[in-house]
Amino acid sequence: MVRQVEIGRTGLVVPQNAFGALPIQRDSTELAVKLLRRAYEGGMRFFDTARAYTDSEVKLGIAFEGMRDKVVIATKTQAREPEKMREELETSLANLKTDYIDIYQLHFCPQCYKPGDGTGIYETLLEAKEQGKARHIGITTHRIDVAEEALESGLYETLQFPFSYLATEREIRLVRRAEELGVGFICMKGLAGGLINNSRAAMAFMTQFPNAVPIWGVQRENELEEWLSYMDDTPEMDPGITAFIESEKKALEGDFCRGCGYCMPCPQEIQINNCARMSLMLRRAPSASWLSQSWQDEMEKIESCIECYQCADRCPYELDTPNLLKKNLEDYRKVLAGEVSVG
Repeated sequence: MVRQVEIGRTGLVVPQNAFGALPIQRDSTELAVKLLRRAYEGGMRFFDTARAYTDSEVKLGIAFEGMRDKVVIATKTQAREPEKMREELETSLANLKTDYIDIYQLHFCPQCYKPGDGTGIYETLLEAKEQGKARHIGITTHRIDVAEEALESGLYETLQFPFSYLATEREIRLVRRAEELGVGFICMKGLAGGLINNSRAAMAFMTQFPNAVPIWGVQRENELEEWLSYMDDTPEMDPGITAFIESEKKALEGDFCRGCGYCMPCPQEIQINNCARMSLMLRRAPSASWLSQSWQDEMEKIESCIECYQCADRCPYELDTPNLLKKNLEDYRKVLAGEVSVG
């Protein structure tokens, strides 16, 4: 029996695993549509995308044309001006081949938008709901202070926030509080942006939170089949998985970049959200591509860091980003020189 999750007070009820459609922007349309339809056949009903994910919405529109009432679709806008938001909403509706979005979310928010704050953002979001173009409204952020404020404000029906077995106690309290308040909790980055490579442990952790809907980013068929296999054969927390997660937390304790991208853009054009966690990616998601000439060139840009600390000021995790970049460059050079082995 597949576990069902109520998304707060929206009235929407979906199976425990949802499809994160960011990665399919890197797939051909043919493969993306195949993955989406297979996900539906395998029991997934909730599909999360965004206007910012290039052609992801278009691919969903093709995949689910003629069966709109059978799926729950959430998308997002990064617009920070009312007219731009209206334009993006119309584009999303056209791309998705629909006249309504189940959950329309403010994307990557640096603040909790509220009525009367002078931006007009929240009022435009409500307008979309009043017009029936958005059935429910939500907010996404990587900043826990913004997430907490949004929850307590009572303004949003859903909150999307990074959540995985690397979560802090404060982040776990956030999920529990969402349940208390009847706000739907959508978990992004359940694999911590690639740092987690044990899907069974990731899935087992999520089962402890009956109000949480994890959206797993899917790009390949084998990834999708893995998540679909957990629909009926759902991993549960046991002493072995508990011990494993504790060891993972110890291994990753301290300062590490989650790759959220709030630090960007860099005046020196350093790809901070990748370069500041290169050491971890080499060890936890090894790939020869990390050592390619193009990535060597990107990593060497760290030498041009002027320590303006704009990135650190913007980091929701309060990291000393310039120092973290330098440590990653030093380690990267050792790997290239063969002084340190990875993978």
